[in-house]
Parts: sequence; structure tokens; C-alpha cells
Amino acid sequence: MSRNVGFRGTPLPERIEDVRVTVVMPAYNEAATIEDAIRRVRSVPLKLEVIAVNDASKDATGAILDRLKTEGIVDVVLHHDDNRGKGAAVRGGIAAATGHVIVIQDADLEYDPGEYPELLDPILSDRADAVFGSRFQAGPRRVLYFWHSVGNRFLTLLSNMFTDLNLTDMETCYKMVRADLMKRLPLVSNRFGIEVELTARLARAGARIWEVPISYSGRTYAEGKKIDWRDGVAAIWHVFRFNLFPPRKAPR
Repeated sequence: MSRNVGFRGTPLPERIEDVRVTVVMPAYNEAATIEDAIRRVRSVPLKLEVIAVNDASKDATGAILDRLKTEGIVDVVLHHDDNRGKGAAVRGGIAAATGHVIVIQDADLEYDPGEYPELLDPILSDRADAVFGSRFQAGPRRVLYFWHSVGNRFLTLLSNMFTDLNLTDMETCYKMVRADLMKRLPLVSNRFGIEVELTARLARAGARIWEVPISYSGRTYAEGKKIDWRDGVAAIWHVFRFNLFPPRKAPR
């Protein structure tokens, strides 16, 4: 895969307390967990901007988010009139972000916001433009589905073959990226292909990518997990799509 000379962004604040981290939280039918997830985010000792995107939920997700915004716990709430998918929600959140750094946070309590400082460190020390939180390194994790693990590792391998990266977890939700880079990526994914696309676009942009180990508390389907084998098949197509048919201009 061809790459350009690399990303050159504007300098970030030197002190961690001066860095504003925008948390983009897409949500669809997450009324059972979203308030807890947002309060966990708010407990992180960083300067945060929280942007929640209600993707036309059929439960009380939207009402909960509006209440949390009124209480000042959420900074921005975006509502979709129809269900467009995680990718569309993430793209809307990125467009609205005003922070120095952007991180994606699912609303399902599978990922721990307390690990933001570890994700942020390689960016603040100017070693990375983007940091992926890997569920398959040394972090603690809930033991769940064998075939999900196999599928994730296969998709990561396939993506690595095209991007020439050595990631261990391409499908992770935790992708923290400099905002000036993230906003330049020509993202088009509407659904779960956003994970594949973000990785391909970052590689083509010449971004310096790091991985750090994270903990992971996955959900069962009874607890509300939404991804199934059809999303895995779609992800294979997305790997080919976003790596073999890149945008005409790579961001600089």
C-alpha cells in the first residue's frame, strides 16, 4: 500500500491539563447503560468535551441524553431522525468536535474510560498521531466468545496485509486521534465499517500509530451485544474497499 510523507499537525499543548479531549459516543438503544457510561467518562481527570449521538434509538436513550445535557454532564447531543449506523454517528460527532484530540467511546460499558490517560500519553509525548487500545495485549478482559476472537484476529491480519501495519486489534473501539488529523480523514462509512475505514485512512495519511493494552468487559448477546457474523462478513468487504479504492487525495 502506498503512503504519503506523513501527517504534520499543529503542536498540542504541552501540559496534559491543557489538552481538551473530545469523547464521541454513538448510541443506539442503550438506555440501560448510557448514563452510567457517560458518568464514568466524566469521572476521568482530564479536560473533556462529551458529544453523544443518538442514532434514532427506539428506547429512552434520546431522553436520557437530553436530560444529561440539561444537567451539564453532556456538552453536545446530536439526534438522528433515522437509524444511520455507528459510522454515521461517529462522523457526526467528529464534525462537531472542538477538542485537541478525539476518542470514540461506546455506550455499552465494555471499555473503561479510566484508560484515556494511557491512550493519550503517546500523543502528548509526540510519539504518535493516533493510538489504538488493544484488547489482545496484556490488559485484563472478560472471557467470552472464541469465534469472535478468531474473527477479530483474522480481520486484523487481513487489514494489516493491506496497510502494512502490525496492529493486534484493528477492530477496537478505542481509537484516539489528533483532532486536526481526524477531521481531515475522508470518512464515508455509515455502519461498523468505520473501524476498518479509520485504520485504512490513518495508514494512508502516514499517521504514526501506537497501540497500548486495555481492559475489556465484553457483553453477551443477552446483555445487548449487537455485532454478529454478518458484520464480520461486511468487514471483509470493507477491508478490500477502503484499501484498494482509496480517496483520490490523501490528507496531509
